[in-house]
Amino acid sequence: MLHVISQDLSSFNTLGLRSNASALVRYEHAGQLPALSQLAQTYKKVFVLGGGSNVVLAPDLSALVVKVESRGVRLVAESSDAWLVEAQAGENWHEFVGSCVDKGWLGLENLALIPGTVGAAPVQNIGAYGVELEQRIQSVTAWNLQECRLVEMNVEACRFSYRDSFFKHEPMGRWLITAVRFRLPKAWKAVLGYPDLRQHAILAAAGEDATARQVFDAVCEIRRRKLPDPAVLGNAGSFFKNPVVSPARYEALHKAHEQLVAYPQDNGDYKLAAGWLIDQAGWKGRRMGPVGVHDRQALVLVNHGGATAQDIAQLAQTIRVDVAARFDVVLEQEPVAIA
Repeated sequence: MLHVISQDLSSFNTLGLRSNASALVRYEHAGQLPALSQLAQTYKKVFVLGGGSNVVLAPDLSALVVKVESRGVRLVAESSDAWLVEAQAGENWHEFVGSCVDKGWLGLENLALIPGTVGAAPVQNIGAYGVELEQRIQSVTAWNLQECRLVEMNVEACRFSYRDSFFKHEPMGRWLITAVRFRLPKAWKAVLGYPDLRQHAILAAAGEDATARQVFDAVCEIRRRKLPDPAVLGNAGSFFKNPVVSPARYEALHKAHEQLVAYPQDNGDYKLAAGWLIDQAGWKGRRMGPVGVHDRQALVLVNHGGATAQDIAQLAQTIRVDVAARFDVVLEQEPVAIA
């Protein structure tokens, strides 16, 4: 049985924006899926909400909000070279990563402490400290709410790219990810390419002998040091994508800005550090009314209290215009705006 209720969403989004849903239903298990499709047909818009860590919610949502709360983790199969682990979409991402490390299912530790749910992770193709989610996914199971059918999609079908996937280009509310399967290799080796990890005292001392638990703990320590806790200061994590530019554009920028922070890509392009650009533009720690830029990480926009989606949008646009004027680089927003 599905129960539709009105719901204050202020505590359902990590930015802590004032928002209200006139219609919300909780998805808890696969047995609800057919009824959920029937219900969705009666609304013009449907919005699937996970942990609310990558959204900017309008004050009043006209859509049917499907709050994903399904739970469960299981070992599907084990081969000589990998574990195949399935997690339900409503599982807390960080808790899932920690439980995998505890069980010896390794490969996700660099993605520790990223807020949100397992089901939302493939949509954004989350990544951090040298690991992209697509490198660890075996398949994604998703329910097509319009066609009332369950589909298992492999990595190719998900069309993953940097902070992007097939799901981000589909109409809002068409797909509900129900579960994700991960292929975690037994031939595990710590991924320590990022400077923050290489320079971490414990990891530097351990070198190639670093354990997954040490990597997990180091990533958590670094993220807590750099990023605000959404429970204390509302935020959606990295608000802008790191822009990717051509070699020629990189050379021109580097010539004009010798301290430019950039990372070479396999195809020859360069990924610029959006946080560095915003910091150089003088935005770190600045406020615009109830919102502002975090004083330790310029990539994070924060809600100092009582902010709305419009406040966030105005700040983001002002920063984009400033960075474009200074560096001729266009910043793209990561969180999805929901009206």
